[in-house]
Amino acid sequence: MSDTTQKLSFGEKVGYSCGDAAANFVFMTMVLFQSNFYTDVFGLAAATAGTIILVARLWDAFFDPLMGVLADRTHTRWGRFRPWVLFTALPWAVIMYLAYRTPSGWSGSSLVAYALVTNILLMTLYSMNNMPYSALGGVMTGDVHERASLNSFRFVAVNIAQFVVGGFTLPLVAKFAGPGHDKQHGWAMTMGLWALLCLVLFLITFLTTRERIHPEPRQKSTPKQDFGDLLGNGPWIAMFLLTLVQFGIIAMRGGAMYNYFHSYADKAAMFDWLQSLHLTAAPLAAGEAAPAGVLEWLGYIVHADRSDLAGSNVADVANSIINMIGTAVIIIVILLSPSLSRKFGKKAVAVAGFALTAAASAAFYLPGPSNIGAMIALSVLWSICYAPTIPLCWAMFADVADYSEWKNNRRATGVIFATIGFALKAGLSIGSASFLWLMSMYGYAPNQPQTPRTIEGIRMCSSIYVGILFVACTGFVIAYKINKAMTHRISDELAERRRRFAAA
Repeated sequence: MSDTTQKLSFGEKVGYSCGDAAANFVFMTMVLFQSNFYTDVFGLAAATAGTIILVARLWDAFFDPLMGVLADRTHTRWGRFRPWVLFTALPWAVIMYLAYRTPSGWSGSSLVAYALVTNILLMTLYSMNNMPYSALGGVMTGDVHERASLNSFRFVAVNIAQFVVGGFTLPLVAKFAGPGHDKQHGWAMTMGLWALLCLVLFLITFLTTRERIHPEPRQKSTPKQDFGDLLGNGPWIAMFLLTLVQFGIIAMRGGAMYNYFHSYADKAAMFDWLQSLHLTAAPLAAGEAAPAGVLEWLGYIVHADRSDLAGSNVADVANSIINMIGTAVIIIVILLSPSLSRKFGKKAVAVAGFALTAAASAAFYLPGPSNIGAMIALSVLWSICYAPTIPLCWAMFADVADYSEWKNNRRATGVIFATIGFALKAGLSIGSASFLWLMSMYGYAPNQPQTPRTIEGIRMCSSIYVGILFVACTGFVIAYKINKAMTHRISDELAERRRRFAAA
């Protein structure tokens, strides 16, 4: 069996998946909590926090193409892309901890400078690690079905990480911020724990993966040629625009949904729902055994009772559990993605997924503040609609790299993934900053009851604005011209080319 069609082992798929699971401890913390960490814990004004996030992520976005050029021209005994996962693992863990540590006694401009510098460093390391990691998935196999399977493994791992981040970050912060400590200490300890886990997962990825697809040995190209090829690559343009808007949505929705449950949803109704799950018991007495179940453990860590309805604990527990439910549904549906891709093709599944997600997103405007059941049902529906698009879009990025090689006789996997990475980071930057600027415009005040005008802004950012942007995503996928038949044609012709130069 040739390298271009070699099947990947279960162990290699799992090992590769560990790398993106690690990355999502940073990514999902940014999406779900960073905006509110900077305003409610770090103590920055919303507009200042938005500017810090925008500057750091835009820097990261512009750094990605440089990383693509460097990675494509890296030559080591471990390959082009794997070494970057290894070399960045320890610095990543250190800066990840520092970025969520609030320096004692700092205030004003010094605190703003600390937040900006640590965020820029974290985003730089994210790019140096995750861009080569993403390109690695495009050179482990040339088999289109194995790529779909690899990305399904990858995004099951990603969503397990998201399950942990979304479900356990706030409870752990509360636990570490127990008697004698505050939320600043809780965040530092929690992110330190996640940072150590990231270090281990990156090492597993490096040790278990292998690069098999290599450029034609006589291939000569310059960075100018690599970037010039993109301008004539219609599928790349469609995926670039899709990624820019999609990750802008993810960042905006992540911040908005936190506020949706903390400021709009009725805490008494959430308490009653938690009580029905038996998550409102008092903290354990001395010597009493800790509960074994995940949900019971969450309720134990963050004690929720009616005396706290004006605080955040009830919302923290409810928000964490709803995040976990949604992520569990995504994991299940992702497992079906390879079958859907084989039957209908990646493009058709993505078009349907984004269109349905647009409708499910807009529907979040409808529930009243006490209708917790409808909120949960919509979270499940949203997860079902969105889940198939997650692994398939990343498999489509590898197809774009194949299309470029097929059309131009030059392979530039790193540049393709780096420029898509640019769109991803730029989207995150614009999405997070736009949300914070919108909140500032709507009059958001940290750690205070919000005005009706602010709550209306939170509802719009959680639903209508998100739905409109997902309609745009649907249009970009429709414009993407690599359908199922074309994917197989490109794969077969490239496999024949590689067999010829391998024999030569």
